Amino acid sequence: MNRPIQGLLALAATLGASLAGAATPDAALGRRMDMAIDRAIAEQRIVGTVVVVMRDGQVVYRRAAGFADREAARPMTEDTILRLASITKPMVSVVAMRLVEQGTLSLDDPVSRWLPEFRPRLADGSQPSITLKQLLTHTAGLSYGFLEPEHGAYRTAGVSDGLAEPGMSLEDNLQRIASVPLSYPPGTQWRYSLATDVLGAVLEKATGKRLPALTREMVTGPLAMQDTDFAVKDPARLGAAYRDDQPRPSRMQEETALRVGGSTTLFSLQRIFDPRAYPSGGAGMAGTAGDVARFLDTLRQGGGILLSRASVQAMMTDQVGAQAQTQGPGWGFGYGWAVLDDPALAATPQSKGTLQWGGAYGHSWFVDPQARLTVVALTNTAFEGMSGAFTREIRDAAYPAP
Repeated sequence: MNRPIQGLLALAATLGASLAGAATPDAALGRRMDMAIDRAIAEQRIVGTVVVVMRDGQVVYRRAAGFADREAARPMTEDTILRLASITKPMVSVVAMRLVEQGTLSLDDPVSRWLPEFRPRLADGSQPSITLKQLLTHTAGLSYGFLEPEHGAYRTAGVSDGLAEPGMSLEDNLQRIASVPLSYPPGTQWRYSLATDVLGAVLEKATGKRLPALTREMVTGPLAMQDTDFAVKDPARLGAAYRDDQPRPSRMQEETALRVGGSTTLFSLQRIFDPRAYPSGGAGMAGTAGDVARFLDTLRQGGGILLSRASVQAMMTDQVGAQAQTQGPGWGFGYGWAVLDDPALAATPQSKGTLQWGGAYGHSWFVDPQARLTVVALTNTAFEGMSGAFTREIRDAAYPAP
């Protein structure tokens, strides 16, 4: 490593450490977290991160470390805004549940009630009904382009995963999704998918309001999540985006295709700034770690001003069964996130009933209701910050050593 890079890393680590020391009432937790963060930055697996840990409704650890923009030597700060990708899904799912509570929607509603033209068929040509519950649980028979081979049906049809194709309208994308045969009969399997984007279209049609306005009205506004939206409130605070590379993460270009195995994830950094881009219910928001932690911990505590306890309990209940292995062995799925059914099978210190998910730009989070714990780890490095060793190291650091 050359000296300028060493100096930049030292500066970022020092700034991160000072923030951690100012907000770490749990010293042992702080040491474990610091060790995990420092190691990931020193090994250049991530460029920057913001980690927030809440216990019993209080922040017990908060740290920003590394760089928001490495090339500009701009340190990561607690108020750095990052593209959230799939952290959008739980917020849109809460909007849906609010509308169910209000009687505007029913989980048993067929999607065609609200989107008459959205009628994808099975491979045999039959046209099954898809319900809102199946959209919430990703059992609707839909898919994602990044889960398919390079020339899979979604890519061939030009379907947007909600991370790229900035000029595409929601109506256009719905038509493209519906043109592709369903992967399986709705309700019979689980497959991560564009279901939450379709759900966003339902919410708009049912209320006559745009999804960003609904989300502000029902989620971010009530919780004073001032930096979290389908647009970037303060572009000067937006973090740069990086991708896994050797010997260190490389900066994403404006249009980036990140290939893993036989599939490719497409990113467009300008998408969130394009007013023509549809608000992706599955991937379209940007925000801060503090906002995300406040949102998730409100749900952990029963819903607060967002939802009733009964609605939150339904969201936290595994709706698909652990055989779906939504985050590997032992994990099922509720409404908007994975639900842990078997900690031993999953080889995790988390408690049964833990909720967990992440975001493709490099994020992970989990909520352990039994431990009264909420952990949010946002990074600017895909995919290490979403599914690499860093996520497991932060998870393990959240619990005392056995």
